[in-house]
Amino acid sequence: MPTVPHVINGQRRIGTGVTPIYDPATGAVTRYAPVPDDALVNEVVTLARTAWQDWRHSTLSQRTNILFTLRHLIVQHGDELAEIITSEHGKTVADAKGEVARGLENVEYACGLTEHLKGQFSSQVADGVDVHSVREPVGVLAAITPFNFPIMVPLWMTANALATGNAVILKPSERDPSVSVMIAELLHDAGLPDGVFNVLHGDATTVNRLLEHPGIDAVSFVGSTPVARHVYQVGTASGKRVQALGGAKNHMVVLPDADLDIAADAAINAGYGSAGERCMAISVVVAVGDVADPLIEKISQRLDRLTVGPGADPASDFGPVISAAHRDRIISYVTSAPADGITVVRDGTTLRIGDGFFVGPSLLDGVRPGVKAYDDEIFGPVLGVTRVASFDDAVALVNANPYGNGTAIFTRDGNAARLYARRVSVGMIGINVPIPVPVASYSFGGWKDSLFGHAHIYGPEGFAFYTRAKVITTRWPQPSESQIDLGFPTTR
Repeated sequence: MPTVPHVINGQRRIGTGVTPIYDPATGAVTRYAPVPDDALVNEVVTLARTAWQDWRHSTLSQRTNILFTLRHLIVQHGDELAEIITSEHGKTVADAKGEVARGLENVEYACGLTEHLKGQFSSQVADGVDVHSVREPVGVLAAITPFNFPIMVPLWMTANALATGNAVILKPSERDPSVSVMIAELLHDAGLPDGVFNVLHGDATTVNRLLEHPGIDAVSFVGSTPVARHVYQVGTASGKRVQALGGAKNHMVVLPDADLDIAADAAINAGYGSAGERCMAISVVVAVGDVADPLIEKISQRLDRLTVGPGADPASDFGPVISAAHRDRIISYVTSAPADGITVVRDGTTLRIGDGFFVGPSLLDGVRPGVKAYDDEIFGPVLGVTRVASFDDAVALVNANPYGNGTAIFTRDGNAARLYARRVSVGMIGINVPIPVPVASYSFGGWKDSLFGHAHIYGPEGFAFYTRAKVITTRWPQPSESQIDLGFPTTR
């Protein structure tokens, strides 16, 4: 059984296969991922730091050319990248191609690095004194990425980090790491110097070694909230700059004036796409007033038309989930729901397709705070409906939830939409848009337990996170101005 290689200093490095990697559509082990020892982690960090010393001084035009070439190579190899993702993650090929496209947007944004890295200049702030600022790279970044977007999230981090002159050590999810190897090889083909971008596989032990390693300057992480909290606490305690994006419980509020067909379509698309394994998936529909029954009926009708099957089958609307353990966990939320007073409108727990990790679409009515199906991030094809009496109740429900990643409202009332956007404590908001993932020129990030650290990811905040500001105050005095003055300097 093959082992997925590390990519270190521009070369493949074969380790000992430890962690099984499955084809979720069949349940078969297809390859293994290695787990590095301390010596290899130290070697990679040392190589990255050495490579960074030259890369940090590379010209902006050199970086731009490499990123432009990477963009071309991703387009050229898009089908192959999508097929690799499907083989290990299980999402449909069409969904994987969409993921590649959204990652590509971030490469394109980073290609504008000359504009993004411009400093500021102030002339004559005092007599003969000028001030200007520059932004310089932080150093070596540990990019720790999740299984659900194995190319998009690495490109969120990598494009901006490389554009700003940092070296990167990517620790991808051990569940679907192969596409990260191809990213490294495309970067090599694009002309990136060896050692500037490295792929180091591993597990939680590897993550902790990187978090505590003195040669790592910054950490970018996307994953579940408990792990994000751990990454932030350990990384910052070790003196690192950390952005750690956590989990979500995204609410979609539907007001009585909404177009229910459009709202039902959105609930299906955002709730069940990629088998619900998206941090921006809608997991709770908040039905306001008397809209619940007709909305549930429309959602149910659409659920009955969905086809679940292997991601490589063009007929599949969504594929399997990532593992047998995760499948069983998802099923437990549906089977235990009646004991919590929840109505199971559609039960997808009995779906079986060979030995694959499949869960059919499920719909629950009556989820509410205090029950597991509402409180937990299920991360699967399970959509819950919560009934509230008024707009104010909907806002209060969203704000009381500990997560604050994304939310949406469906309405024809512009004032209601405006009030909702102003009043909810959530980082990303969609108005008649169910998955409000920002375009690359804005930044992605939630509030509350969905983000640890202040910095959102990619876009302008990404460039800020991967750089440090340096301010230079300049004066060119004449010899005749020589004097001793122990007073505190002022600009007056």
